[in-house]
Amino acid sequence: MESLRRILAESPFLKDLEPHHLELITGCASNVRFESGQYLFHEGEEAEKFFLIRQGKVAIEIFTPDRGPITIQTIEAGDVLGWSWLVPPYEWRFDAKAAELVLAISLDGVCLRTKCEDDHDLGYQMLKRFTEIMDERLEATIVHLGDVYGPPANN
Repeated sequence: MESLRRILAESPFLKDLEPHHLELITGCASNVRFESGQYLFHEGEEAEKFFLIRQGKVAIEIFTPDRGPITIQTIEAGDVLGWSWLVPPYEWRFDAKAAELVLAISLDGVCLRTKCEDDHDLGYQMLKRFTEIMDERLEATIVHLGDVYGPPANN
């Protein structure tokens, strides 16, 4: 557990988190590995976790019937993947595929939601941090879809 605590403490996402909050989060953490091409999750599946990417790259994709999968953002070491565990109905809104070997820390969302309910200060800290992630992903999606579909046609 000590190595996970150290890794979490060094994560940019959890920087400046109170030590007792870091301890609570560590209890929800585990190491995971995904091979290149392996999906971490699919849109519509139950979102039970999120990931702190330690190594590798992950493509965040949406599927469109006319174009198939479209990568809207690629994230890498130091980034956070997944916020759907925090927002009901707790389902993934995108697909995530390892673009190369990925090593990450997986955090159990059910465990963390319970700890956030029990400690509202921790919940507030997590909500502030994830709100930034949601904003970044929304902006990336808007920009990328504008690139894919081009400017609107003039009438």
